[in-house]
Amino acid sequence: MTDLAPPTETATADAPCPRCHKSAALCVCAEIPEVARPIANKIALLIVQHPQEQDVDLGTARLAALHFKNAVVKVGLSWPSLGKALGRDADPKRWAILYLGSVKAKELMPNREIVALTRKGAAAPDQDAALANIDGIILLDGTWSQAKALWWRNAWMLKAQRVALNPRHPSRYGKLRKEPRRDGLSTLEAAGLLLSRLEKKPEWETMLWASFDKLLLRYRTLREAAKRALASDS
Repeated sequence: MTDLAPPTETATADAPCPRCHKSAALCVCAEIPEVARPIANKIALLIVQHPQEQDVDLGTARLAALHFKNAVVKVGLSWPSLGKALGRDADPKRWAILYLGSVKAKELMPNREIVALTRKGAAAPDQDAALANIDGIILLDGTWSQAKALWWRNAWMLKAQRVALNPRHPSRYGKLRKEPRRDGLSTLEAAGLLLSRLEKKPEWETMLWASFDKLLLRYRTLREAAKRALASDS
């Protein structure tokens, strides 16, 4: 149910890839086995992207969704319901959403990578029960301010189970992109952590990491080539 282009289409020198929306120089779709054979995830993935998200080179929303059969990327500001965003019936109370508040999962429950939150920002008393029977996860893609705008424009998101992440490793972005918090992750990394833990498939996270590393390697290679070109012209 991914609203992305079929794997037969590819990026060209003149047009970006219709699947990941990246230039031919940055597109790694042909190197990712999951693009041709997406993972059959039971827990759905909905990535809501702010229309002004401009980080085409290093953005990971579509790259993350390409790995999964049950994934949707929606670009916009608001939808009247979760069902309208997904294109099918869905109860937001059975979905989890990565919360944007100031809560730090590491301080609440340092031994858990995913912490379910109450409406007041505390750790839910029964973590396993709060995360059981989750139908899907919602990730907001954009800058910090853009993600907050999406949160406040979609009242149905308030009904979802809020979760915070306590990743064991920092974002693979490194110095390429500054995250607003030390525990901040790319959309791809957040999707990998959530789905792999909730479905007990740790290999999924490894697959997404490998794809992300391919993108970052291409980006760094292009950046170094540009630096050398500038140096030779000076």
